[in-house]
Amino acid sequence: MLPTRFGLDRPLGSVRVHDVPVAGPGDAVERVWRNDGPRLWRSLVAFGGDQELASDAMAEAFAQALGRGAAVDAPDRWIWRAAFRIAAGELKERRRVAASDLLLTSVGMPEPVEDLVRALRTLSPNQRAAAVLSLYADMSTRDVARILACSQATVRVHLSHARRRLRVLLEETDE
Repeated sequence: MLPTRFGLDRPLGSVRVHDVPVAGPGDAVERVWRNDGPRLWRSLVAFGGDQELASDAMAEAFAQALGRGAAVDAPDRWIWRAAFRIAAGELKERRRVAASDLLLTSVGMPEPVEDLVRALRTLSPNQRAAAVLSLYADMSTRDVARILACSQATVRVHLSHARRRLRVLLEETDE
C-alpha cells in the first residue's frame, strides 16, 4: 500500500495510469503554420516581391523554429520575425550580387568566366562553396567537410546537386 499522505490508501496494483496527450513545441509551430501560414506567405510576397523568396524565407523560419524546439517562447512572433529577417537578408544579398554583376562586366572578364560566375551564383551557398573548393581548389571531400563544418556525405550531396545544376545552366549558354 502507498502511504496515505499521497492520498492513496489502496494497493499500488489498483492505481490506473491514463495516457494524457502532451503538447510539445512542434505542436505550437504546427498551429502557427495552420493559422498564420497563408497570411505570412502573402506578407512575405508583398515585402520581397518574389514568391520564391517568400516560400524560402517562410520554410527556413519554420525549420529553425522546429529545430530550436522549446527554446522558442512565442512561436508565432518568433516565426514572423525570423521569416522577415531571412527575407531581408536574401534581398540584401540579391542587391550585392546585382552590384557585383555590374563589376564583372566592367572588369572585362572573358565571357565563359562571366557565365560560370553567374551560374555559380544560382547555387546555394553550401553547394557553391563545395563546388569551388572541390572542383577549382582541388580539395578532397574531407578537407571541404572540415571547412564547411559538415560531414563528407553532405559535401558529396552538395557537389552532386551543384554539378547537376551547373551542367544544365552552362549547357544552356552554349546553345
